[in-house]
Amino acid sequence: MIVIRGVGASSGIAMGPAYILDAEKMRAHKTKISKTSVKSEVLKFKNAVDLTLKDLDTAEAKALKMLGKEHAKLIETHKMILQDPLIKKDIPNKIIKENVTAEYALLQTLETLDEAFNRIEDTFFKERRHDLFDVCKKLHNHIAKKSEQKFKDITTPVIVIAHTLYPSDTISLQEKKVLGFTTDIGGKTSHTALLAQTMQLPAVVGLLNASGQIKNGEMIIIDGEQGLLIVAPDKKTLDKYKKLRKQYLESEKNLKAIDKLPTITKDGHKIKLMLNIDVSEDLSKIEINADGVGLLRTEFLFMNRNSAPGEEEQKSVYTRVLKHFKNKPVIIRLADLGGDKLCQYAIDKELCIKEDNPFMGLRGIRLFLRYPDMLKTQLRAIYKAAEDKQIKDTNIKIMIPMVSTLAEILETKKIIKEVKNELILTNAKVENIEVGIMVEVPSCALTLDNILGEVDFISIGTNDLIQYILATDRGNPKITDMYDPYNPSVLRIISLIIKTAHQKGKPVAVCGDIATDKNISPLLVGLGIDSLSVTPQTYLKTKQKIRNITFEDCSKVVSQSLLMANPKEIKKFVVENLNENP
Repeated sequence: MIVIRGVGASSGIAMGPAYILDAEKMRAHKTKISKTSVKSEVLKFKNAVDLTLKDLDTAEAKALKMLGKEHAKLIETHKMILQDPLIKKDIPNKIIKENVTAEYALLQTLETLDEAFNRIEDTFFKERRHDLFDVCKKLHNHIAKKSEQKFKDITTPVIVIAHTLYPSDTISLQEKKVLGFTTDIGGKTSHTALLAQTMQLPAVVGLLNASGQIKNGEMIIIDGEQGLLIVAPDKKTLDKYKKLRKQYLESEKNLKAIDKLPTITKDGHKIKLMLNIDVSEDLSKIEINADGVGLLRTEFLFMNRNSAPGEEEQKSVYTRVLKHFKNKPVIIRLADLGGDKLCQYAIDKELCIKEDNPFMGLRGIRLFLRYPDMLKTQLRAIYKAAEDKQIKDTNIKIMIPMVSTLAEILETKKIIKEVKNELILTNAKVENIEVGIMVEVPSCALTLDNILGEVDFISIGTNDLIQYILATDRGNPKITDMYDPYNPSVLRIISLIIKTAHQKGKPVAVCGDIATDKNISPLLVGLGIDSLSVTPQTYLKTKQKIRNITFEDCSKVVSQSLLMANPKEIKKFVVENLNENP
């Protein structure tokens, strides 16, 4: 028996025979063509683009039927990639200028783009490279006149083992009744992982070279909760997981029953449980009874386009979200752009430049303060959305990202005041909107006592905060074990943030991934957090966890944990004392 640890991308347990998906590599030699052949080679490329668009139309219709509008929009993004000048114009130009084949021009362009993606620090945006490769793979197959062979010979339930799976591959898995899948690369925020969650397909990613260690047909187990791949399990392990799978399925059925119940511990301690969503989210799929939106990501409005979104476009998007969550708070985070999340138009206008360390570069509020017109447009759209009579009871709030100093908050508030005054001059009714900040930079956390007088609330962005505290890139598989939320420095700084805020009477939320961790969320409760903000997919499980613990137990565990020095000992102590499996 072999146990390989990766990243749990989609919860659930799957058991069955392995189906090894051979990696299809794109290859092309640098072959010079005659000038008379250039025209036909360009035509070959343009025909391939047309055929790929037809493929994407088919995939979009399939996604719409099976998964709804949210995931159909993913295919729309793929269409935009295909129409991007970097693909549609640069490749034909390379064919013409360098007298090379369409295949070679495509792969050279893809190599250049891949290098750019490798410089990206943010895990979510780094994972978007798979969307690019998905599109280019289809394009390459049409240029080379190759038909895709994936999954064609799957006739019985299997677990797919792959080096990587593109989003369009993942959509096809449901048709083939695949039990689950694993990939050597990828993370929790890839579209492949998000699709698996929607399809309730157990998945483990980031397994490095697991696909090369398994034989076709070999019995395997994947544990999407713990991020484990178990190869050739013994009888004891197999029986254990059969029992766990039965418990998991029963638990899933019972989850819906707690939706309308309050998020409260067994001894009566109330926690607000809110949602992290994106502006492109298919709201019709969100039917849970959350306490509001703790984090509305807006940067995706700015991505995959050649010009910045205008005021009316932004207002329309915010209004749609606000109407869906009528009478509940919606915290709109100003676009966390720049550095690793470059928009093409921002590059064209030289708003963003290549940086050696983009994750600590010109991003978030730093970028907006450098180019205040972009900030003003977003602020006007938010204030105008707040005027809508249909959503007047919605508690709209603004959150500033990537704050590192008090000066940034003061400058942002100055611009907010300017925007409000400009709107008043147009006889617009200006709502009083609370302003808060993301605490994700250590300098902000450690000087919070000086900052709190200027803000109404704070939200701890633990994803970034942890990697900044530990100087550990959370997207780097070589040091995954070092990105550890149980590190005492992390727990102590979170504790300091909460205590400092509460002394000033300001509410504190956590909107990072650890809010959904079944072992860490009780620690956050014990530390005194006011609210947790989680994805719609993890909302009910997080609520169930909170309802099954006591605030008293959590507080006791926290008190002891803060005195401990070893992260492994802290985790073991938390697991043992809160009756959870590691």
